[in-house]
Amino acid sequence: MTFPRFDLAAFEAAKGDDRALAAARLDSICQQTGFLVLEGHGVPQPLIDDVWAVARAFFAQEAVAKQAVAPPHKGYPYGYLGPDTEALALSKGVETPPDLKESFNGGPLTVPAGASQAALDFCYRPTSWPDLPGFRPAWEAYYTVMEDLAQRIMRAFAAALQLPEGHFDPLIGRPISALRALHYPATVDAPMDRQQRAGAHTDYGSLTILLPQPGSAGLQVMQGDAWVDVPAPADAFVINIGDLMARWTADRWVSTLHRVIARPGQPARQSLAFFHQPDWDAEIVPLDGSDTYPPVMSGAYLMGKFEATGR
Repeated sequence: MTFPRFDLAAFEAAKGDDRALAAARLDSICQQTGFLVLEGHGVPQPLIDDVWAVARAFFAQEAVAKQAVAPPHKGYPYGYLGPDTEALALSKGVETPPDLKESFNGGPLTVPAGASQAALDFCYRPTSWPDLPGFRPAWEAYYTVMEDLAQRIMRAFAAALQLPEGHFDPLIGRPISALRALHYPATVDAPMDRQQRAGAHTDYGSLTILLPQPGSAGLQVMQGDAWVDVPAPADAFVINIGDLMARWTADRWVSTLHRVIARPGQPARQSLAFFHQPDWDAEIVPLDGSDTYPPVMSGAYLMGKFEATGR
């Protein structure tokens, strides 16, 4: 397949029929593949360079230094997850060996006034910051610009669904999003049976903004009955629809199964994934007014998905 691309800046600048055509094309992509390469994102390259640098420095540390910011107990959402701690295919009910990856995970940068105790006990837990020069400022700067980019994408999504472009704004003013830095170590030997760098899964929320290492390979999406490679061009992000957005659109849009494949002889690979999730107390109801899915609360839905990965 020719992997779909969408220029966000061109859409935002377009008027009249050109804007409507771009929105219709975005709707078609989200119906057919649920994945796209996003160009025209406007994220400054120095900010991207800074977060890449601190992520590389973090994963280059000895294991004991990384474990110093591991979650303090099972079920804690943020911090360092080392090898053999997660199997994403479990979220689809598929038993596999642990994924061949490690990650650092961080949550929202601020806690809104009046947050519920349930939210405080889950998504608003503090992030454990590594003792590395410049790590936290670079991470927080990138997280902040991802929040802004996600809001812009959600406005484009609203237009694609023929809704007012601010339709989602009241539900994403205090998003409970998370940022994950991923490192896939080099694979020397053949993996165990059914083991992948990231097992086949769908993402949980409204959308994911993935920054793959430019030119890297291994991310694949299921199209029909075949796995298709996802490109990793420079100066672009990869966007995909999550389960919550598929539910929100009554399955008009697809949350596509994807994986990071493991083969012998692969070099190390890194990526950054921003998982956008509506406000904790946002009620998600099918936009077409149907009873395809019962209403769910964003926070409770995320907790259930998170617990299904075995973490």
